[in-house]
Amino acid sequence: MGLMADVHSTKEPISTQKQWEYYRALIERRSDYEGVFYVGVTSTGIFCRPTCPARKPKFEHCEFFRAAQEALLASYRPCKRCEPLSHPGKVAGIVETLVEAVERNPEKRWTDADFEALSVHASTARRQFRKRFGMTFVQYARARRLGIAMKEIRRGESVIEAQLEAGYESGSGFRDAFSRIMGTPPSRIETGRVLFAHWLDTPLGPMLAIADEEGLYLLEFVDRRGLEREIERLRQRTKCAVIPGRTSPIDMIERELSSYFAGSLASFTTPVHVLGTPFQQHVWDELRNIPQGETRSYSDIAAAIGHPAAVRAVGRANGSNQLAIVIPCHRVVQQDGTLGGYGGGLARKQWLLEHETRSRSVGSGRDA
Repeated sequence: MGLMADVHSTKEPISTQKQWEYYRALIERRSDYEGVFYVGVTSTGIFCRPTCPARKPKFEHCEFFRAAQEALLASYRPCKRCEPLSHPGKVAGIVETLVEAVERNPEKRWTDADFEALSVHASTARRQFRKRFGMTFVQYARARRLGIAMKEIRRGESVIEAQLEAGYESGSGFRDAFSRIMGTPPSRIETGRVLFAHWLDTPLGPMLAIADEEGLYLLEFVDRRGLEREIERLRQRTKCAVIPGRTSPIDMIERELSSYFAGSLASFTTPVHVLGTPFQQHVWDELRNIPQGETRSYSDIAAAIGHPAAVRAVGRANGSNQLAIVIPCHRVVQQDGTLGGYGGGLARKQWLLEHETRSRSVGSGRDA
């Protein structure tokens, strides 16, 4: 397990107002505060992440820290339930084992004996996969088989052959399962492409990446409100199915995010597909011109793209960005300097801005 975002720990005191904000987030188990703060419980000597399921302490028994390292240095030991030294939502070992097993042999149809061979209980696999992916392991494995079937259909194989290879004796059952998971009937798959979705662990909570073999379409925190609608719109606009898996752009953004959160990456080079109106794309291009460690107001962006009166439209375009962090909509603030909105949550927005300011300062020091 690696420490999360501890490279930029700070000694600045946390105001009483901010402590109460963190305490409310702790009581509500707010996932958008993951990585933003840690809480040490003076009565137990344990420190936790904001979403820890343990019984909540009284405010007077809480000591708040901006980094896990600070809690360790204050002599607190990590909670065994929420594991604050790991990434929030980090994949359980059993899930990792089974995902790797599926990737080694995606056509395999699993039985209880297969689980026993891996020393895994089938009910445990079902529960862990539902928690992680919103589907059981059997559904996950079926989705991968159907993804392979889709690829074969696109290569010219007949639907019936793909159906049998995916393990369906009934054509109607195959079509129903295909449409339910893929979002399109198998007979129409030649009109579209397949997109792959993969869960990425980050210090601020898990993110969902969706990409094809050429570029990234979506990168969002998994707890963002309306993410399901975003994915559905993406499927409709691209006429693509979305299945579990990973591609070269997903591998690349995972590496770049790791460097970004370590403070050693200022801009991203992962290829992306930007789907939007010409105006939205103009706004998003301007967002990528904002240097790390700096912010711009909505009116600044509107003026920069030659539409000074389109401040509200700029705000809507900012909110429609589907490539969080890569297209840095978090660097846009209100005219008076207040944060404004952010789909991933204001606590994350503030953390990202502070992180980038520190990273830029550290980078300037190295350059000097």
